[in-house]
Amino acid sequence: MSNIATPSLKIAVVIPAYKVGNHIFGVINKIGPEVCRIYVVDDCCPEGSGEQVKETCTDERVKVIRNSENQGVGGAVIIGYKAAIAEGMDIIVKVDGDGQMNPGLIPDFVAPIAGGEADYTKGNRFFDLEEIHVMPKMRLFGNAVLSFMTKLSSGYWDLFDPTNGYTAIHGDVARYLPFNKISHRYFFETDMLFRLNTLRAVVVDIPMDAKYDDEVSNLKISKIVGEFLFKHIRNFAKRIFYNYYLRDMSIASIELPLGIIMLVFGLVFGSYHWITSLQAGVVTPVGTVMLAALPVIIGLQFILAFLAYDISATPRRPLHRNKN
Repeated sequence: MSNIATPSLKIAVVIPAYKVGNHIFGVINKIGPEVCRIYVVDDCCPEGSGEQVKETCTDERVKVIRNSENQGVGGAVIIGYKAAIAEGMDIIVKVDGDGQMNPGLIPDFVAPIAGGEADYTKGNRFFDLEEIHVMPKMRLFGNAVLSFMTKLSSGYWDLFDPTNGYTAIHGDVARYLPFNKISHRYFFETDMLFRLNTLRAVVVDIPMDAKYDDEVSNLKISKIVGEFLFKHIRNFAKRIFYNYYLRDMSIASIELPLGIIMLVFGLVFGSYHWITSLQAGVVTPVGTVMLAALPVIIGLQFILAFLAYDISATPRRPLHRNKN
């Protein structure tokens, strides 16, 4: 476990509470003394998780916030973020209330931010290959696919496990997030990465073990595939426009559109002449084949060059000021 080098930092924990009555007290009890405030956000829970905490919990650090209507996990976390920012918290950690996340790891998530090495940290359950087998196979496959899509849409090519909700953020960075634009439902963690990239924030993965007991996930893969795909494409387009045309211009700004144009031209031109020759029963001239193949090859090279530039452009300089 990492030690927090700056005990003067005010650290808060946000716990979204929705149908977690059987686990949330165990989570709160495991939160260490390095945390000075715990926000339990009752997201209009039908089981009254927030009320249970308010009436039973004796931890003076706990503050219960109740949403009048269900906001989704993202909406609940944002409510917690706003409360923490209003109270001047330096670092805000988000931990689920279902017991899947070990509160003992909070110092590990805080340390890179406190040390000025990162603006935002998130869990990664894929570091220890020996522990991956405990993860349900469908969730394992889904995370692998979502991770690749997130790399494209967010621009953080060195991150994995994008839907991991164990996170920490510096308060100075959280203040600049457009909370009204961030997705409030299951796309929240992924959308956060996109928004952080637009701020050029530094994000770091923190190794953690996967833990699955009797918790029931409300996430249905079949219901969110289409929504996630659309939002990833939207975020990718926005990120490219923001980073390569609105804020700055570079060689990559030319490589991507030129590569796409040449690739599409080569494929369309080649397909048309291949179908025409097939219908006529004649061999496609060598010159026509080369005229189709060359743009495809060059176009792919331009796209690969853009990806190489994009990967190297991952933010490396933290935004927040180190208060040490």
